[in-house]
Amino acid sequence: MNEQDELLLFQYKDEHKSEPFWATAGGELKESESYLGAAKRELYEETGLTNDIGELLLEREDIFAVARSTPAIWQEKYYLVRCATNSKVFAAQWTEEEKSTIQKWKWWSREEMEQEGIDAFKPDCLPALFDTILNSKLSE
Repeated sequence: MNEQDELLLFQYKDEHKSEPFWATAGGELKESESYLGAAKRELYEETGLTNDIGELLLEREDIFAVARSTPAIWQEKYYLVRCATNSKVFAAQWTEEEKSTIQKWKWWSREEMEQEGIDAFKPDCLPALFDTILNSKLSE
């Protein structure tokens, strides 16, 4: 999330979905890697950012398949990463799968997410999670 309360999301298109969807940066754990270590690595690989990984916001499980993979149980952890509004985002070390599935990235305001509709985001609880972040920021 940047200083203008915008959330960085990536548009994905893969063979398992008829429409593209928007999701956070992320990826798989490597052998002996912690979730926090994976979050730091994936943040750099997909965005070029080296910011500190903040608080854990959400843990969830879902069955999901990406690109040419078969459906599997995903154990997801979502962390808050704060960055400057002028942070330069770039594809630092994208895998071949990321190059074929990620279409573009965009900084989203909560209002823009509302206009786009919940079906455009994966997981579909992402807009509600964004509300939680914004509400906790207001109470600080």
